[in-house]
Order: sequence, then structure tokens, then C-alpha cells
Amino acid sequence: MISYEDFKKMEIKIGKILSAEKIPDTDKLLKLSVSFNEEKPRQIVSGIAGYFPDPEVLVNKKCAFVANLEPRVIRGYESQGMILAVSNDEGAFSLLEVGEQVLEGVLVK
Repeated sequence: MISYEDFKKMEIKIGKILSAEKIPDTDKLLKLSVSFNEEKPRQIVSGIAGYFPDPEVLVNKKCAFVANLEPRVIRGYESQGMILAVSNDEGAFSLLEVGEQVLEGVLVK
């Protein structure tokens, strides 16, 4: 268990995926360029490639991201956040998407 105070430290923001491409020589990793309505887009590396054989289907989707994680280098690519998704043991998978009317950069409360 974590305290409510610890939970409040997480910044969950809506980001718009501008581009998505498979990272060479990996089975699971995608490199996403994501707009949070900041000065420049952020690069997010995510292990969701198995669910998206054509990463282009992710372009323009608005999803929830943890935006205040320390950057981490994964297979030589810096990741500046984490996309949020759900899955179960039966193989169901879904990104946490929002409607088009929600602007990128909005903080989830």
C-alpha cells in the first residue's frame, strides 16, 4: 500500500501521440513522440508493440501518461514518461484513451 500523499505525487497527463515506430531489433518496444502541449514533444518508449503490428494506428490518439517519471534509457532510447494501459491474463489489452474534446497537457484529477 502507498499513502494518498505518495499517490498525489504522480502527474497523470493527457498526451497526443504524434508518431509511433517500432524500435529496431526488438519485439516489444515502440518509440512514441507525444505532445503534452509543452515547448517540444516528449519521447516515450513503451513495451506495447505486440498489440500494435501497425504502430501508425496510434497516431493522433489521446491517452493517459505518467508525465513526471525520471527519464530512463531503454535500449539506447531515452523515455520521458509512461503510457497507461490495462491488460489481463486472457490477452485483453487497452490503452487508457480519452475523447477528442480533451486537450493534450490536461492533468488528470
